[in-house]
Amino acid sequence: MCSLNFFLGTLFKKGLILCKSSEKDLEQISMLVKNTIQETYPKYYPKEVVDFFCELHCRKNIFEDIKSGFVGILRDGNMIVGTGCYKDNHITRVYVKTECQGKGYGSYIMQCLENQIRLQYDTVYLDASLPASHLYEKRGYQTTKHEKWNVENGRILVYEIMSKSLPNTSTSICYDRKFFIPQRNTENGEVDGNTVFAYRQKDNILWADYSGGDIIKGNLVGTVTENGELDFYYLHINEQKQVRIGICHSVPQILDNGKIELSEKWQWLNGDKSEGKSVVVEM
Repeated sequence: MCSLNFFLGTLFKKGLILCKSSEKDLEQISMLVKNTIQETYPKYYPKEVVDFFCELHCRKNIFEDIKSGFVGILRDGNMIVGTGCYKDNHITRVYVKTECQGKGYGSYIMQCLENQIRLQYDTVYLDASLPASHLYEKRGYQTTKHEKWNVENGRILVYEIMSKSLPNTSTSICYDRKFFIPQRNTENGEVDGNTVFAYRQKDNILWADYSGGDIIKGNLVGTVTENGELDFYYLHINEQKQVRIGICHSVPQILDNGKIELSEKWQWLNGDKSEGKSVVVEM
């Protein structure tokens, strides 16, 4: 069983980092979790089930997890806006303040927890509540089992156990099996909004196929730094049957919807050898 014994994430956005919690964070974490459950879960569950979740994630249980070193917190300045917890390869608690939801914070917390888990395991699993199941599906989790739990007054909690395989990577952002399309490009570029990039990653090695628009067939290969930046060479043949070769450096940003945006600086290595800039976004 490994613990959160190091700084979990690189900069998510300016002023937002995920780091290991301490006992002095207990009150903020407890209130965040309790308030989020009480504000969100009544839309999906009866009172008895909401009370069950509050008891499951009570102050005492959170305190024990903090002492064991398994709780991470996402800070915006001095305020905790999200928290995540895991044991072994089981993600057990991910909550984001209600007013901060929909900004990609939950996805970022999940990514950091998965990065830590993949150091010792090749799969991760979790118990999915109704409010969070859509987030997990977007991250590639699949339902492996349906479970029921009897709560008070004859109420039954129905939930799903979900899991996914973890690609072997040590970088803060995983690009494996993600698809990207160009959003902007300078005039001397050849890819456009009709070009689709299909990324793969293993460890810090990146490769992709791309086609569409003016591109008949293209490939790229490169590396991923620890903070998720990309350096790669690309090669394609266009509709004019010209072979074009170039080099590119990409800097990632996590958008409010949790998707990845890459700001790219590139240069052709044949033809006019001009330079350009482009932006591609995750589909």
